[in-house]
Amino acid sequence: TEPGVKRQILAHNEDLMLVKVAFEVGAIGTVHQHIHTQTSYLLSGKFEVTIDGKTEILNAGDSFYVPPASLHGVVCLEAGILLDAFNPRREDFLKG
Repeated sequence: TEPGVKRQILAHNEDLMLVKVAFEVGAIGTVHQHIHTQTSYLLSGKFEVTIDGKTEILNAGDSFYVPPASLHGVVCLEAGILLDAFNPRREDFLKG
């Protein structure tokens, strides 16, 4: 994970994974892509979220959807926590 970012796997099976991701102010979730469908809910904080070149500012209580293979990333504007759900599970997260 990137500096200022801590990830905790909460539950998973082969079809679904739920992950809590804590961000410090200024931490960056580097722009990336993966084969997984991703839905994220902002438990707390404020984030600049970019998906396929479109950027929005989201706050606690907001959510966003990332289609498979879409370029996406976040910048943490106020310390916060994202709850990420992936389908299928992120095997790369299980490997460390």
